[in-house]
Amino acid sequence: MAVLPIIEVPDPRLRTISTPVETVDESVRALIEDMFDTMYAARGIGLAAIQIGVPKRVLVIDLQEEDEDGKQVRAPRVFINPEIVTADDAANIYNEGCLSVPDQYAEVERPASCRVRWLDADGAAHDEQLDGLIATCIQHEMDHLEGVIFIDHLSRLKREMVLKKLAKQRKAAA
Repeated sequence: MAVLPIIEVPDPRLRTISTPVETVDESVRALIEDMFDTMYAARGIGLAAIQIGVPKRVLVIDLQEEDEDGKQVRAPRVFINPEIVTADDAANIYNEGCLSVPDQYAEVERPASCRVRWLDADGAAHDEQLDGLIATCIQHEMDHLEGVIFIDHLSRLKREMVLKKLAKQRKAAA
């Protein structure tokens, strides 16, 4: 399909609250294909539709883990209208990054596991307990659906440091 531009901070569209998908149809499946193409081209592991300018509650995730031979194995997952049903009291800290905040990383604390409900690309309902990196990733991407970026979870000082590094990086590239 197509590799689309990824919206980056401080674009105000990233603060948009995404709307639910009413019907999982061919237009939604085309969006999903574009999202995977865009995410893979950017070497990411997750992407929310709002990051390509579409304010719909659609996420794609592929942790692209290695098999026993050390080869990357794609395991694409689609989450339409995801909702967290329950979240664990125990927390994990991951060094998160975001395609909308390129090449910047920071430690973010989130629940270690969560139970999530969603629809897949065929409109089938799922309800699953997720833990580890997939739990962190789904929470990160679901934040985008609410207009929240991972740097919003940082202290003001750390957030400003990340944004200054990003500005310096952009200036050097210009």
